[in-house]
Amino acid sequence: MNNEKKADCEPINTDLVNKIKPNMPDLNLLYELSDFFKVMGDGTRIQLLWALEQSEMCVGDLAVLLNMTKSAVSHQLKVLRTAKLVRAHKNGKNVYYALNDSHVKDIFEKALEHICE
Repeated sequence: MNNEKKADCEPINTDLVNKIKPNMPDLNLLYELSDFFKVMGDGTRIQLLWALEQSEMCVGDLAVLLNMTKSAVSHQLKVLRTAKLVRAHKNGKNVYYALNDSHVKDIFEKALEHICE
């Protein structure tokens, strides 16, 4: 049985559809992009990303800043680490978190700029 989705109409502009279709990214890549935005789509994680855009911080400081438990902050940071949005390093007994790279900062800043327009 074929589970492939099929359009229920004919294209209005066949030339345009045929021009764009070969350049469409792989469906799996687009699903990964969707998952990326789902991770960023949580209010708590956005607060963490905003704080980490300002400065590298440890879990305890993030918990105080956001008025959350360390356990809740750690859980959300794990989600952000899995999505490769933040990185961590240990300094003594504390683990410090920061945005993973400039791409994360750029995406965050562009989205914030878009919202503020």
